[in-house]
Amino acid sequence: MRNVILLFPGQGSQVPGMGKDLAGTFSVAREVFEAADAAVGAPLSALCFDGPAEELTRTHNAQPALLAHGAAVWAVVRDAMGPRVVAAAGHSLGEFTAYHAGDALSLSDAVRLVRRRGELMYQAGERRPGAMAAILGELTSPIEEICTAAADAGVVVPANFNSPGQVVISGEAAGVERAMALAKEAGAKRAMRLNVSGAFHSPLMAEAARGLEEALDLAPFADPKFPVYSNVSAQPIGDAALARRALVEQLTAPVQWMREIQAITALHPEALCVEMGPGSVLKGLVKKIAPAASVVTCGTAADVDALLSTLAE
Repeated sequence: MRNVILLFPGQGSQVPGMGKDLAGTFSVAREVFEAADAAVGAPLSALCFDGPAEELTRTHNAQPALLAHGAAVWAVVRDAMGPRVVAAAGHSLGEFTAYHAGDALSLSDAVRLVRRRGELMYQAGERRPGAMAAILGELTSPIEEICTAAADAGVVVPANFNSPGQVVISGEAAGVERAMALAKEAGAKRAMRLNVSGAFHSPLMAEAARGLEEALDLAPFADPKFPVYSNVSAQPIGDAALARRALVEQLTAPVQWMREIQAITALHPEALCVEMGPGSVLKGLVKKIAPAASVVTCGTAADVDALLSTLAE
């Protein structure tokens, strides 16, 4: 029986139409979206299914919408795939979805938490405006050194170590702009600003982290049924208290996605990685990080059929 690693995408993967055919095909998926709507008292499912894109992309909508879609996919395949799961990971907010899949968080609690997380991140960005930028290509200097050199212009730090040749930086706009210029001097093929509402995974999110800690303290949180790898440490977590702490630290610390995938695929080289949610962002990153890994996407009804057929082989 082939082992499975669950991967859950983060903000940026959302797209109008996500989950629509899944909910139309599987009643259990439809029930997940209905429960998510009820949990936040808003028509999240309508935003997922029909948009508009501008409203879906707002941080406080995108985060619970992505969690709902990932949870709906999981609900559909859980019975067939559950016993095979040996680990899970999620990119930024996707880590919450991973804990839900591992029965550490109920659906309603998980949706409410990421809704609150999105609100807190947006508010932090309003109070202390910042920026993020993607740096693409191999650099002649470590990104940490580039950010340190740019810090005289403003706070700037590495935010996402996504794959070889792809890192995201975050901080005050002037610091980010300076780091972008230095990165180009160090050989970056491209340095481009991202359309975000704040400097996520940077010290500018400290206020949001305090608010998230309060929300997490109030939410029932169990030990996950399988290891969930932390964005902060790239290590597996099986303890609820450690999970809470890591999810708070994640807001101000870089997402160590590259190290996570290297650790998971080294431990489970024959496992099938399944990206649970819209799009294929994580699939692309995994193939760059661990080219030998097997990875598929599962976000539509057709994807579910293909996945179940693969598992039956």
